[in-house]
Amino acid sequence: MILVFMTDIKFEVIKKIADVNFKYRDLGNIQQLNSNSPPSVFIGSKLKYPLVNVGILSPLEKDDNAWVYDDEEYWAENNFNIGEVVKLRNSLLNSRFQSKVSDARLNKKFVEIAQEIAIASKPVDIEIELKNKLSLGREKDRVFTGVGMKAPLKHAKITSNVKVDRKVDKVINDEIKASEGIEFLYKNNFSEYVLSKILSVGVLGLKKNKKLVPTRWSITATDDTIGKNILKNVRDYPWISDYELFFGEFMGNQYILLFFPGVWSFELFELYLPGSSWNPSSDVKASTDFESYSGRKTYAFNTAGGYYASRLPILEYLNKIKKQASVIAIRIETPSYWAALGVWVVRESVRKALTNREIKFDSETELVEAAKKISKIKYEFDNSHILNQSKLLNQVRTQKNLKEWF
Repeated sequence: MILVFMTDIKFEVIKKIADVNFKYRDLGNIQQLNSNSPPSVFIGSKLKYPLVNVGILSPLEKDDNAWVYDDEEYWAENNFNIGEVVKLRNSLLNSRFQSKVSDARLNKKFVEIAQEIAIASKPVDIEIELKNKLSLGREKDRVFTGVGMKAPLKHAKITSNVKVDRKVDKVINDEIKASEGIEFLYKNNFSEYVLSKILSVGVLGLKKNKKLVPTRWSITATDDTIGKNILKNVRDYPWISDYELFFGEFMGNQYILLFFPGVWSFELFELYLPGSSWNPSSDVKASTDFESYSGRKTYAFNTAGGYYASRLPILEYLNKIKKQASVIAIRIETPSYWAALGVWVVRESVRKALTNREIKFDSETELVEAAKKISKIKYEFDNSHILNQSKLLNQVRTQKNLKEWF
């Protein structure tokens, strides 16, 4: 048996990209491709809804490791750096066509091809013909991970057998709501990455309601749906017994997580230091959102998709240890995070912080002081003014709970 190490796969893919870039130095001559999709489809949100751009993502040439181009979990587990992820995404072509969101249920050829690719469990071989020249330039977005090339699609054909997991096949053919389908597949170990992809191509939900969903919306909707389902359990768990602190860093994103004994509530602070991907100014920028025990009634407009992406791994952690807590998450986006890569970085940064050993304290005061010291010493940032503005911390300090009456 031959063992293939992860570093070897990374090396092979990066080398393949370099070879293809050398071969296609004049991208204007590309009209036909014989390639494979990771599998990955992108639904754009820039057109006037209900019109959307639907794109099939693929490298310029077939790659045996095509899955690596669209596998955020793998990138995180193997500590890819920002430059490596940018290189992967810039090497993907978005071969796109316009569609109405309702076309998801009308058996239109290009839409059906995109759906087959998105629900596949392995890379899909495809032949692609483009209408005209490629345009270059990766879009900057807080939620999704952009790609480097796009061109209008003239013709597409799947040239391999499409492998679809039987559980996915069952859900898309059952007459159940999209949220129920997501819950079922998540409980059967399908990741949020797979689920958001399936949701975006309009194969989930009741037949009369099926529609294409822009990728940035489907990512946040999936994080939120899974989070709300987990919360049904978390709200019934006993409180954690200690005050707990986690911290960690990934791709220039530093996280400090404070867990307080109490009923579920969650508050996120995002701080963008000068020179980071979303802050070209010379001042620190900040945004925050909060939810109490009953949850949010409106979208978290300030921190947007990052709110739901950071909340999900925290809820997964509490569900795993079968405990309930009030949680403050502080994200410090440093200049080291020089390219916007989407909210998967948020999600995986929080997961990495939660895998580090927690530090336990006997009181809220000790926890907060420790969070301030770690932020100053390790991350060179004073978060005192942030914590002074915290709704959750004010709630912890002022609200009486039943335990105090006994």
